[in-house]
Amino acid sequence: MIGYIVRRILFLVPVLIGVLAFVFLMRALVPGDPLEIMFLGQMPPDQATLTKLRHEMGLDKPLPVQFVDYTWSIVHGDLGQSVRTRQPVAAELAYRYENTLILTFASLVVALAVGLSMGIAAAVYRDTLIDMATMMLAMFGLSMPGFWFGLIMIMLFAVDLRWLPVMGSGGPAYLVLPALTLGLIASTIIARITRSSMLDVLSAPYVRTARAKGLRERVVILRHALRNALIPVVTILGLQLGGLLGGAFIIEVVFAWHGVGERAIQAISQRDFPVIQGITLVVATTYVLVNLLVDILYGVLDPRIVYG
Repeated sequence: MIGYIVRRILFLVPVLIGVLAFVFLMRALVPGDPLEIMFLGQMPPDQATLTKLRHEMGLDKPLPVQFVDYTWSIVHGDLGQSVRTRQPVAAELAYRYENTLILTFASLVVALAVGLSMGIAAAVYRDTLIDMATMMLAMFGLSMPGFWFGLIMIMLFAVDLRWLPVMGSGGPAYLVLPALTLGLIASTIIARITRSSMLDVLSAPYVRTARAKGLRERVVILRHALRNALIPVVTILGLQLGGLLGGAFIIEVVFAWHGVGERAIQAISQRDFPVIQGITLVVATTYVLVNLLVDILYGVLDPRIVYG
């Protein structure tokens, strides 16, 4: 198992280098002078300030030297400095990244709880009213835009019922609506995959053998069927976590949740390239590490993958 994990980690090295190169080239491939683009539509600073900024950002050096300097800074935890706030990007993102992770994992808990329950129920009660109702809800959730669902949740639970706060990130109560919004939408695809995987497993010989031994149906489903049905679900979870990180950007704006997504929208509108690069690098690296975790979970759920 340890050898399998080491191989997966070594495989990540070229991927992370590629991510780093892509993030660096985001600024280099923009047509025109990046500094002129940053101050487009605004009163540009004087030439001395522009020269100082160009030197601080390393834009006065050859491109290969810029990449080496950028890589060296990233290795030492330096994501650069915001052009607008003049604050280190890493310091700006530390608090917001924590908020985004809290929202993402809370949404994942909701998605797992709802999606697995719906999928298992639909598979166990196949071709019944429960199955049809569950899949109709899943289809409805798949076709529903996240921002629209978020606004509906605000109108219902915050404006009409006044159960929860509308916007902000002041405490646990503020987390409920955005987490439910993201989680319920993500649960729909988990429900469909779980149903499909469970139907394949429930017809397997070892499940029939477990039933023939007189085991209770709940034990057969949860201990024997569900574990073997989880590999496709884990695959989807890795993709869903990336989708939740991306979806969190929109939901953070809708609910004024102070996370990375909200800061990204601000940086894009302000053309703050160092912040945009830092956010892109952090989110992409998180996604890569999540995929590593998914690969490790494969080996835990099915040891044949490790030995293969």
